Amino acid sequence: MSDRDDPGTIGRRVQQLRADRGLTQRQLAEPAYTPAYISTLEAGRVRASDDALRHIAERLGVAFEELATGRPAHLVTDLRLRLTEAQRVLATGDAEAAVAQYTVLLAEADAHGFAEERAAALLGLGECGIDAGELTAARRHFEHAEQVLADADAPLPARVPALRGRAVSHYLAGELRYAVYLLETTLDELNRGGLHDPDALLLLYASVIGPYMDMGAHARAAQAAEYALALAPQAGDPALVARMHRSVARTLLAEGRIAEADASLAKAAELYRHLQIRTELANCHWMRGYVYAQNGDLERAEAELREAQTMLTARRAALYTSQVAVELADVLHRRGKSQEAAGLLHEVLSDLSPERGALHSAAAHRLLGIIAEDARDTEAAEEHYVRALSLLERAGAAGDLADLCRLLGDLLRRGGRVEAALDAYRTGLGHRTAPGTTTLGPAPAQPPL
Repeated sequence: MSDRDDPGTIGRRVQQLRADRGLTQRQLAEPAYTPAYISTLEAGRVRASDDALRHIAERLGVAFEELATGRPAHLVTDLRLRLTEAQRVLATGDAEAAVAQYTVLLAEADAHGFAEERAAALLGLGECGIDAGELTAARRHFEHAEQVLADADAPLPARVPALRGRAVSHYLAGELRYAVYLLETTLDELNRGGLHDPDALLLLYASVIGPYMDMGAHARAAQAAEYALALAPQAGDPALVARMHRSVARTLLAEGRIAEADASLAKAAELYRHLQIRTELANCHWMRGYVYAQNGDLERAEAELREAQTMLTARRAALYTSQVAVELADVLHRRGKSQEAAGLLHEVLSDLSPERGALHSAAAHRLLGIIAEDARDTEAAEEHYVRALSLLERAGAAGDLADLCRLLGDLLRRGGRVEAALDAYRTGLGHRTAPGTTTLGPAPAQPPL
């Protein structure tokens, strides 16, 4: 139980502060309350309302929070200031430095019992883990942040970044269906409940695009991309504005103007969060590039994918950058630039693994197999196809598995290995799905755009 919930603790604090200042109970009470009320409060026999505590705090010359909790107000404000600094570091791409800062901040927030700040530090550590590809650790941080916010009765929009982070960590680990379930369930709850928070919806719609695409739900992916782009915040240079708010907050804090410093920090934190949303906007360019590629407009596809790659490289989001590179390599190959495509694929494969970008690792091996076939290197082609098959089976990407089995079967048949080819074809038939269909349920409720 916190001090705020304990009338006896607050009563003793009020009595001590009043005595320190040489005030009588009448002087503390007037004009809004009676001396008898102050006496009852100091004895711990009444739970003071927030209005009463604000009146008493003003008369005593202390902050409301300090009177209610016993913690000096500057502690939480200083912690929030340092949290925005850690957000800035992460937003500029230095995940390693951000981890060090968030770890220290988490320990301090734990020590003081600051729930909101604990959740912010855990969320930051989770985002650092995503950027670094440390998916298991990231998921634990997101789950912990969700629990902290739930225990604090935070509304659903406030919990969305942690929910979205958990879903993304499952998606990048190849657990597509569960990732979609988490994202769609949250979207449905927000939209049906009238909780149309633009930032929360943007994060969710942008994050569900990748899983939709990999599951073959192209129509849903396209719709989610349109929603995300419509919700995207418009800001000239949020980094500069956020830096200004941080500087102002430092000045206000030095002058003891805690509430104003808090307001300035809140603006800075929001802008840094928007900077992190650049990753999600890059995913929208990625989606557009995919759509153009499917429609045969390869020049525009390459331009969109290079834009996504540039945005992600600026964020130093290594795992996402590697995934976009695979899509770009496919477009380059189709444009006749197979050597450039192969070089790009070999460059990024070291950043991918079965537990870290499994689907794009499989796509890279598939494309390298096709390029090897074109070069008449059937042994290398088969090796790449088999590695891709193993990755896709683990992830359960049925549509891609069927296509890959066809490629492998054709290769084996042309090499005279008919029985092995038949086995590959049979495996593919077992995973055959109609283009663009999945076993997903009804689409979530739509936002009122």
